[in-house]
Amino acid sequence: MITTTKTLNENAPGLLRNSIDERIVKIRPMSTPIDQLSRCGRCRRAASMKVEYYSVDTKRISTTLKTKFESAAGSALSDNMSVSTIYTNDDNIFEVSETILVPSVKGYRDGKQTDEPLVLYVVGKPSKSGIEVAPLNGLVKTGANAGIYIPTLEKDTELVRMGRASTELAVQTALFSAMPKKASNFCQIFKMQVEQSTLAKIADKEVNWNFNDQEEAAIIDMRLGMEKNFLFGQAAKLFDAEKNEDIYFTGGIWNQTDNSMEVPADNMTESDLIDICSRAFTGNNGSKRKILVAGTRFLEALSKIQYHRVVKADETRTKWGMEFKEIVTNFGTLYVLHSEVFDQCGHSSDAFVLDPNYMTKYVHLPFRAESLDLRRSGQRNTDAVVLTEASCLVLRYPRAHMRVLGTTSASSSTNESSTTGV
Repeated sequence: MITTTKTLNENAPGLLRNSIDERIVKIRPMSTPIDQLSRCGRCRRAASMKVEYYSVDTKRISTTLKTKFESAAGSALSDNMSVSTIYTNDDNIFEVSETILVPSVKGYRDGKQTDEPLVLYVVGKPSKSGIEVAPLNGLVKTGANAGIYIPTLEKDTELVRMGRASTELAVQTALFSAMPKKASNFCQIFKMQVEQSTLAKIADKEVNWNFNDQEEAAIIDMRLGMEKNFLFGQAAKLFDAEKNEDIYFTGGIWNQTDNSMEVPADNMTESDLIDICSRAFTGNNGSKRKILVAGTRFLEALSKIQYHRVVKADETRTKWGMEFKEIVTNFGTLYVLHSEVFDQCGHSSDAFVLDPNYMTKYVHLPFRAESLDLRRSGQRNTDAVVLTEASCLVLRYPRAHMRVLGTTSASSSTNESSTTGV
């Protein structure tokens, strides 16, 4: 069998990169970082304008107590096992045979409170709500009120899910469940038309400005528009009654994750940066190298931080055709990049932490240039090219990404408003 470009495209679509796409990634990549990453990263063909996909997050490692638990002796199952029911804000993360750590509550040993945190064992799960737990180091009382007591647990007490503990003869255990969630997005048809009249084409020009230069400028403008949709777009489908057609609008990645945190954008410290890295790199099993795309005010605050030994920020990296400032912490490495699109869309004080390994681009119509013969159709005596792409971006692992919302003080907001007015 002879392997040709035809057989490759039929059996392995996407293996051969579109030559025009390779050319596009070289056109001002720093201006459109999200679009640039999508063209250099994972890309899939979409069979229709509506893309349906499954995203899954790791099972949450902790939750909090929904209602206060008053200390009391539970139901005795054996001489050293006493079971009580507690109610949490997310009972579903716990399964029978798992252990639970209560970091803020001290346990007991030999009748005395120790510095060791309380540990519970999940014995059962009632059909409606709550979980049945037995303390491993609870308070043992004798006499009239004999029993093994769980100390009083206040509402919102943190409960951390730990490993399972099975009996010696146990063959099976409770099933692990982390069900993927179905989500969808629409591919938006992005278009740009470039024309040049025949007279303008043959005219003597002071500088060498030709049709290709005009086409490149149009691509820059088109990519900037796509960048805004890929970031902050709203997924929707409208019906145009005049054309009798549907119009599809793609949803941006900003709204595809509910993982977010706030930091002071007008007085950021190294401690705030460490908090950002802690939140971005823990609890989601994502990559240890992520990209932080930031607006101007956020980047200004980040640049004013006095770094010490805990954080290293003196390296510059070039990847995917873009130049990043590298921030190295004990949690992971952030590649920092400035984006004026954030400023233009009202997010100058905000940033987005992106895990490029878990962002996928779906393409229904690959980026292409089509020549229009307007002369023969009797419309205009021009050379015309239409640039088209129908695509969208999706986050396959939402909690691996994070919105960083920069909060500003009232005085800063007032000063900014007065400056803008002038």
